[in-house]
Amino acid sequence: MTLAEEIAALPPALLARLRARGFDPDRLAAWAAMIGQDRDKRNRFAGSVLPPAEGDVVDAPAPGGPEYARFEALGREALARGEVALCVLAGGMATRMGGVVKALVEALPGKTFLDLRLAEMEALARGTGATCPLWLMTSEATEGPIRAALGARLDTGDVATFEQFVSLRLTHEGKIFRDEHGEPSVYATGHGDLPDALRASGLLDRFIQRGGKTVWIANLDNLGATVDPVILGLHLAHGGPLTVEVVNKVGSDKGGGPIRWNGKKIIAEEMRLPIGFDPAQMPVFSTNTFLVSAEALASLDLAWTYVEVDKTVGEAKAVQFERIVNEITTALDPQFLRVPRDGAASRFLPVKDVPELERRRPEIEEALRARGILA
Repeated sequence: MTLAEEIAALPPALLARLRARGFDPDRLAAWAAMIGQDRDKRNRFAGSVLPPAEGDVVDAPAPGGPEYARFEALGREALARGEVALCVLAGGMATRMGGVVKALVEALPGKTFLDLRLAEMEALARGTGATCPLWLMTSEATEGPIRAALGARLDTGDVATFEQFVSLRLTHEGKIFRDEHGEPSVYATGHGDLPDALRASGLLDRFIQRGGKTVWIANLDNLGATVDPVILGLHLAHGGPLTVEVVNKVGSDKGGGPIRWNGKKIIAEEMRLPIGFDPAQMPVFSTNTFLVSAEALASLDLAWTYVEVDKTVGEAKAVQFERIVNEITTALDPQFLRVPRDGAASRFLPVKDVPELERRRPEIEEALRARGILA
């Protein structure tokens, strides 16, 4: 049976579920035809790849200086006008925390990650007198539980969810991969879905129509990446469409970092760097926190690269194709902003597993209290 025949033979309910979440049979067929062929050439950036140039990374202004006050005023004015929305990547399952929905894990005693994002929105409303909408990009696995936890909050219109897209895993022979129960294996196609999924939700268009200007994108589990008037003001002052927060590398840190690709500033994941390029040449890396012009996001026209990766499902090996949100830097000119990662001012407090959460809880509490999010 060919792949096309396999797709046609899928249960109608499954096909409807897939199509409702962006599934494209033609794209799956194209991926299947590529499996194992020139994977490095497709996954990695070709052409000239160099370390960031001097001046590519700027530092966040220190408190007390004239620029700090100017940026803070700019940011507060924009927040007060309701021009900012926070979009949180909330599609993950806490596989290293018992396989539960990560948004509903207690980050602090009695407070889940979701609770603390909601508390951040309430603190912004107190501080600016205006509402900053909270949008959560969920996955099939997290949409239901998160909406249940939000309950009546969804009725206000200030909080909303939208799902990222899905596809089907493939075998190395280019056929539909099936799990141990014989079912097609569905997966989310990566946080690079965000621009397309957000546009499809209608949230972005409605935000722009009522005067929205900036979308702030952050990981759910990085509670340091709060909406900050100073950083917002800096973003607005430089006039470009995109600001990317970066932090200094420490020890064995890995992650997407700034490079010069064919002379252009971009963020590149390590897996996309040419073979032989030493990631140590990137002294900072992205925190996956972005401030982006709402208009630029709405009009983004990007031929996305879906990287081919191997995935272990149960005891078997599968292939899946994913896109990475950092790739928006190839289409939108970015400003790389180095932010603090230590102390109460830290903007990088990621949590990947239980031991890291236990270590970070004092830091998270200190940072959120300093910002008025916790009483």
